[in-house]
Amino acid sequence: MTRSALLVLADGRFPAGGHAHSGGAEAAVRAGRLKDAADLEGFCRGRLHTAGLTAAGLAAAAALGHDPAHLDAAADARTASPALRAASRRLGRQLLRAARATWPCPALDALARAYPRGAHQPVVLGATARAAGLGARDAAHCAAYETVSGPATAAVRLLSLDPFQAAAVLARLAPDMDAVAVRAAEAAAEGVDALPAASAPLLDITAEQHAAWPVRLFAS
Repeated sequence: MTRSALLVLADGRFPAGGHAHSGGAEAAVRAGRLKDAADLEGFCRGRLHTAGLTAAGLAAAAALGHDPAHLDAAADARTASPALRAASRRLGRQLLRAARATWPCPALDALARAYPRGAHQPVVLGATARAAGLGARDAAHCAAYETVSGPATAAVRLLSLDPFQAAAVLARLAPDMDAVAVRAAEAAAEGVDALPAASAPLLDITAEQHAAWPVRLFAS
């Protein structure tokens, strides 16, 4: 049951809205920093150990049942870019819609009432994992995987990258994803004050630039 729920939640076909976001890959492609599979691997590894670690910690804490209001405030404090804060809340709202239809429960209903414009996506992800009977490390694994799978999928479209190469990049990053999930879950077990706050300033800067583009393929 739990393993199957984890697969459903991590599946790219789960209607959580992530397909519309590149995780910063679109801006990196335009800037010439992401040109091929090797660049994609470096981009994803950096994103995983910064924004990914932070998101995984928040998701793990939510899966443990920490106060969503405290976690949402913590997510706000850890997201310097207004464009990324807005994107996170849009993704959280979409994920919560899918979660309530898939694993209906009072806790998710309460989260929707408390944040009609959307709680931060990692917080919703952790609450969803909890509703699905998953644990903190499961939620952290989902967050870590989403952090790199989104840019990898976007790179296939942006660069006409061979999907086999993109899949190979994700496979090579698997040990890093496992390590990030473990670290995030351990921090979440210590409490909200112990959650990671790793930052990626270049992602913040390019997110603001990307949001101002009149034409773009991805929402963020």
